[in-house]
Amino acid sequence: MKFPRTYTLQQIAELIQVDFVGAADFPVFGLNEIHVVEEGDIVFVDHPKYYDKALQSKATVVLINKKVECPEGKALLISENPFSDFNRISTHFNTFQPATQAISPSAQIGEGTHIQPNVFIGNQVKIGANCLIHSNVSVYDGVTIGDNVILHSGTVLGANAFYYKKRATHFERLESCGSIVIEDDVEIGALCSIDKGVTGITRIKKGAKIDNQVQIGHDTVIGERCLIASQVGIAGCTVLEDEVTLWGQVGVTSGVTLRKGSTLLAQSGINKNTEPNETYFGSPAGKMRIKFKEVAAITQLPTLIQKLKNNAK
Repeated sequence: MKFPRTYTLQQIAELIQVDFVGAADFPVFGLNEIHVVEEGDIVFVDHPKYYDKALQSKATVVLINKKVECPEGKALLISENPFSDFNRISTHFNTFQPATQAISPSAQIGEGTHIQPNVFIGNQVKIGANCLIHSNVSVYDGVTIGDNVILHSGTVLGANAFYYKKRATHFERLESCGSIVIEDDVEIGALCSIDKGVTGITRIKKGAKIDNQVQIGHDTVIGERCLIASQVGIAGCTVLEDEVTLWGQVGVTSGVTLRKGSTLLAQSGINKNTEPNETYFGSPAGKMRIKFKEVAAITQLPTLIQKLKNNAK
């Protein structure tokens, strides 16, 4: 997320009431999570295990819970609670705006687009030409939708990321201030949920087709001409390259990349990167031919066990 203008390190430190290391006029352009951080951004870190990763990232300001040696060309914000202070910064620059009507006056809707009754369209939404949005769809603030997009009933675009930190008495949510981009010629089925990015963009690329009851997590990228069947669940920060196919009830863990042309057969669970143009099956998923042989071998176990018992007599 980029700020509306450049701020100084001192201004950000005063906003969250923390000490800083670096020049008072050090420029700050925005804030982002580690996987999408850019130069000029703030990134937070609150565990020694990840200090080096944050300090060596593209971020030029590190919000950290310990005073450490500051790398050259960077600055530090020293906080007792970086997670909460990161939230304070993001909500300051991304204040919730309550809706006053079903379709916000600030929404931009392209020529030839049809919007059925009981649709909610939030503030600063952009919808392209020749789209069809069926009843009871909710499009949260800031979502961008391209041309020739179809959204079926009950789908929600822009809910918060499922991202929490466990505290002694409760779970603290990492506030979502990112958005969603739906590119041209995408069709999304009924009762789908697509979460906005925490600080970046959840993106569904051109020509992707998504069946009913699919969940797509924050900051995930769905490539061009991907095909996703019903009841698939995709965790946050996942990348599907172009022409990936996921059949029914597939589960995809966070942070993996499914390479171009990959196929996951129904009810598979994938927890690692795939190879291009390969078909996978099982949970944890493996290459289909190998997994089918493993399943066939398992079915022979009762016969083998009985033979061993007979031989032992």
